[in-house]
Amino acid sequence: MLSFVWSEDNKHQIGYKGHLPWHLPADLAHFKEKTMGKTMVMGKKTFLSLPFVLPKRKHLVLTHDEALIQKYKTNNQVNFVTSMEQLRKYLLSHKEDEVAVIGGVSVFEGLKDIVDCLEKTEIDGEFKADTIMPKIDYSAFKLIKKESFTADKKNPYDYSFLTYLRK
Repeated sequence: MLSFVWSEDNKHQIGYKGHLPWHLPADLAHFKEKTMGKTMVMGKKTFLSLPFVLPKRKHLVLTHDEALIQKYKTNNQVNFVTSMEQLRKYLLSHKEDEVAVIGGVSVFEGLKDIVDCLEKTEIDGEFKADTIMPKIDYSAFKLIKKESFTADKKNPYDYSFLTYLRK
């Protein structure tokens, strides 16, 4: 199953200068839960925004950066594809696997026609950002779960976790 896993604010913004525009520990825990044990698909900028290679997850990175590919060639947690066509072929041959697309915009855009599940965190706020989530046709999906939470000492914003499945 192919899932998108992301968080966005009220204006559908998802990033600022290569990082999340907010700090929300509950969302980081949710992200960990939704990606643990899966293959995570991402672009180069998203990969470089991670603090390190995340444990117990495969990282499949879309990039042409040969230096980056060489740097990680001995790391069995990190693999690379160099085109959207190659990525789509990989996904077609791994349909039974749990795969989580985590960004960036071009990867979400390139796979939105074949995604099966949307795991979205809505953060109640508007932040300084330079990256917006591509438009998704939600009429093609059914909301199957929504959990809402109010701000607390650890999480300074109201937020909701939503799960959608393709109809």
